Amino acid sequence: MAANGAGCEQPQKRVGGKQKHNGNFTDSSVSERRHKDREERLSLVLWRRPVVTLNYFLLETLITLKEWTLKLWRRKGSVFLFLVLCSLFSVAYSIEGAHQKHVQHLEKRFLWCAYWVGLGILSSVGLGTGLHTFLLYLGPHIASVTLAAYECGSTDFPEPPYPDQIICPQEGGVEGSISLWSIISKVRLEACMWGAGTAIGELPPYFMARAARLSGADPDDEDYEEFEEMLEQAERAQDVVTRAKLGVQNMVQKVGFFGILACASIPNPLFDLAGITCGHFLVPFWTFFGATLIGKAIVKMHIQKLFVIITFSKHIVEQMVSLIGSVPRVGPALQKPFSEYLEAQRSKLHHQAGEGTPAGENWLSWVFEKVVLVMVCYFVCSIINSMAQSYAKRLQQQRYSEEKTK
Repeated sequence: MAANGAGCEQPQKRVGGKQKHNGNFTDSSVSERRHKDREERLSLVLWRRPVVTLNYFLLETLITLKEWTLKLWRRKGSVFLFLVLCSLFSVAYSIEGAHQKHVQHLEKRFLWCAYWVGLGILSSVGLGTGLHTFLLYLGPHIASVTLAAYECGSTDFPEPPYPDQIICPQEGGVEGSISLWSIISKVRLEACMWGAGTAIGELPPYFMARAARLSGADPDDEDYEEFEEMLEQAERAQDVVTRAKLGVQNMVQKVGFFGILACASIPNPLFDLAGITCGHFLVPFWTFFGATLIGKAIVKMHIQKLFVIITFSKHIVEQMVSLIGSVPRVGPALQKPFSEYLEAQRSKLHHQAGEGTPAGENWLSWVFEKVVLVMVCYFVCSIINSMAQSYAKRLQQQRYSEEKTK
């Protein structure tokens, strides 16, 4: 009886940093439960559970709007000052006068820069799940400017923001007078703004990891948990991906500003880890953001611009088309649409404004438009799925809290 009585009241004890109550909570059970909950969250996608996913998405949207409203209410002074400045600018914008010419010029430039900054943010935000706006927007834009510069023999077509299409100037330039530097200068503004946007998109992981480190609490975010596990298992890592992640982490941690600059200056799919690393080791904000901004907006963008410009230079494009035609059997069939597409682009560049768009659009442009549409739709779906999973995570955390209080 004594043994049975002793078994009825087991003392509370710590097991692996987690409290054990009557055997209900252990490291293995908690780990299994979290893994099961994570799998349940990941199953919340539109193509599997559309009704529940949309419902959770709307609820998470309302919660997020409420949180943002409360944050703005806590900063009433800053919000009021911003509204006053917007009101003054609106009055200056609506009043007629000689200043309207400068106001409209600044408006166009601001909207043009904001457009590319926004695309840059969409590209890098979300820990690798962003929209590939370089392939969809900036790359094709640089390619079209490059082709136009070589075809027109000049870069004197309108300054950005461009009209719906680029048209060669009346007085064409001398053939062969176009240089790489002139084309780089023509697209520098939009490319640098896009690069600055990608640097801004790297800030959420930095702030998340920094806040978690300063609070002293273990965050529930899986990305941060994976990062901490990777640090603990650093010496035993064998696979290439983990070694590459550790290489980024070691460079950022040991070299500091120049390590961040080196990682940000090259196309690096693992750079998301740099933000978490810098936040975890409390790297100063301006050290991280300054190096990231210089690397992405200046160094990396000039490398990418140079690659696109060289790839779409006139003589290289013509050589590529001729090589396509030399492929046995299918070469001529593949060469024809590419040749027609290039000819259509040349005719567009030389037709006058108001003449209408020349005919000759082929299936290449149609395919590209559909690819862009599919990628944008997938990006929107990923946002809906992510917000639905965030709401499911809120419910699971609420359930954990209720169980701990019992």
